[in-house]
Amino acid sequence: MLTLADLGVLQRVEEVDGRILVGLIPTHAGCPALGAIRADVVRALADAGFAEVEVRIDPAPAWSSDLISPVGREALRRAGISPPGPAGAQAPVPLAIGPPRLVDAHRDLVCPRCGATQVEVLSDFGPTPCLMLARCQACREPFEHLKEH
Repeated sequence: MLTLADLGVLQRVEEVDGRILVGLIPTHAGCPALGAIRADVVRALADAGFAEVEVRIDPAPAWSSDLISPVGREALRRAGISPPGPAGAQAPVPLAIGPPRLVDAHRDLVCPRCGATQVEVLSDFGPTPCLMLARCQACREPFEHLKEH
């Protein structure tokens, strides 16, 4: 759907003495996808003929949704995931239990299916820590939104 570079997690790729070193930054601490991502990178580089590959998870700099490229944002949109707006100085997301609520005016949520901005938040927490669940008020379709941070 999109590359690690377009997602902004690929920080460096370098060759040292015939060995490939790859540095990644996780989108969230404890991201459950890190093991699969690491294995995919090693497998892809091995398939390309690189026998010695080391993938390091770099704790710094911290990943920000601002690192997602325009190509990555469009790939998310095409896959039905609302891409994040600018992270800026986002405050922590408050946890509110109750019925769906309309999104705050400062949020940059846009329905990836119809482009409407009348959106309600169904849950601040989706299937992974980096996603939230929303529903478009115009087309009534639910969708996932990649959180700004």
